Amino acid sequence: MKRTKNDNESMPPWEDAPEAPQKITAAEASAAAAVIPGKGTTPGSANRERPSTDAAPAAGAKPSGRTRWQPSQMGYRWVVRNVSFLLFLASLAVIYIYNGHYADKISRNLNRTNKELKELQYEYKTLKSEVMFRSKESELARAVEPFGLKELTSPPFVLIDSTQK
Repeated sequence: MKRTKNDNESMPPWEDAPEAPQKITAAEASAAAAVIPGKGTTPGSANRERPSTDAAPAAGAKPSGRTRWQPSQMGYRWVVRNVSFLLFLASLAVIYIYNGHYADKISRNLNRTNKELKELQYEYKTLKSEVMFRSKESELARAVEPFGLKELTSPPFVLIDSTQK
């Protein structure tokens, strides 16, 4: 069933009836199978050649009235047939873009965490050096002097219980 101009408005292109295969005349078939020497063809390539649609039809052959390739319908049909693949490609693109943004976010978080870690390491080293400085004997003596405690000048002595021997 072939569509007419009036049918185009009522039927969408994807509901097009299947087309019958195009009939080729015997003259076109023999021209397609012929190997033309001197044209750069190899013996195995004759089967791959197709007759040109621009050439005039052979004598006695009826012109079909239809071209072999209709770009508007073929492009639309191709898109409709491959919608799932195109959606797959679009989802891959979205995932690829998301992955790039996610990697940037992870990188920024990693840099921020490294900066915080360095600051905490500097703070730890500063506090440790301050504690080491304040725990020196001379610094301790200066720190407890306001409480009335003084540094011993004589060595300590041991008290021994005389009743236990």
